[in-house]
Amino acid sequence: MKSFLESPLSGIIPPLVTPLLGNDTLDVDSLENLIEHLIAGGVHGLFILGTTGEEQSLSYRLRKEMIKETNRINAGRLPVLVCITDTSLVESVNLAKVAADYGSSAVVSAAPYYFATGQPELAEFYEDLLKELPLPLFLYNMPSHVKVNFAPSTIRRIAENEKVIGFKDSSANIPYFQTVMHTMKHRPDFSMLMGPEEVTGECVLLGANGGINGGANMFPQLYVAMYNAAKEKNVDEVWRLQQIIMQISTTIYSIGQFGSSYLKGLKCACSLLGIIKDDFVAAPFHKFREPERNKIKEALDRLPIVNGKIQLH
Repeated sequence: MKSFLESPLSGIIPPLVTPLLGNDTLDVDSLENLIEHLIAGGVHGLFILGTTGEEQSLSYRLRKEMIKETNRINAGRLPVLVCITDTSLVESVNLAKVAADYGSSAVVSAAPYYFATGQPELAEFYEDLLKELPLPLFLYNMPSHVKVNFAPSTIRRIAENEKVIGFKDSSANIPYFQTVMHTMKHRPDFSMLMGPEEVTGECVLLGANGGINGGANMFPQLYVAMYNAAKEKNVDEVWRLQQIIMQISTTIYSIGQFGSSYLKGLKCACSLLGIIKDDFVAAPFHKFREPERNKIKEALDRLPIVNGKIQLH
């Protein structure tokens, strides 16, 4: 059964890590533990196969298994959003059909990467894609990975189709995000979601609907509390919780020398916290070795954690 999808979708929708036991082996038991952990933490939806979920490193077979098992475990309790980003329109549609077949609520798509499209070409790609999608669509701005930035006017053009119901921005560019919100103010049903957790509280205070925050894999209660405080315009509480979020960001995500540090750190922390069994990272990456793993453990030890949960008071 498809989960109810509120309009606009609001709150904390974690981008799930994909628990792996090998390059093409999904750890279903860990996935179940992760989903139950997130639901118990009060999150408002589940987003699978995004950047944090390593979609582009996974086989189509495994992506389909991830969709099937997530929906089975979730059992209609929360909206499930499935990322279908691909260089091929046909493969995006194929994945969207699998998402619909197993009861997902919506799909999410970043711009096709490799060929850098112009804005008119980008709009045409989505106009073609929308004709074949069985589910509502969230646009996903990830310029660091796909080389293309959605112009606000392009978002407005694509969203003339009412099947386009929201926008996730991972650029961390707040003036840009505010411009998109202003451009889309004629669509009160259009969900505006921030990716980077470091600026989600600020953006919710300024009118965003929520965040797709990777740290919620570890500590869902923290990010839900931050969202609730921002929604209530409790600036002092947002500031207080922001200090914990920044401590996470500047330690767990910053160990290692490369762009993969966030993903490796997050998965390593999730394994140390017992949320997932193994922090295996799909090729081309490898999980942290013992020296980095010890640094993640030290970073976790400095956080106010009791029985695996952040103490919020």
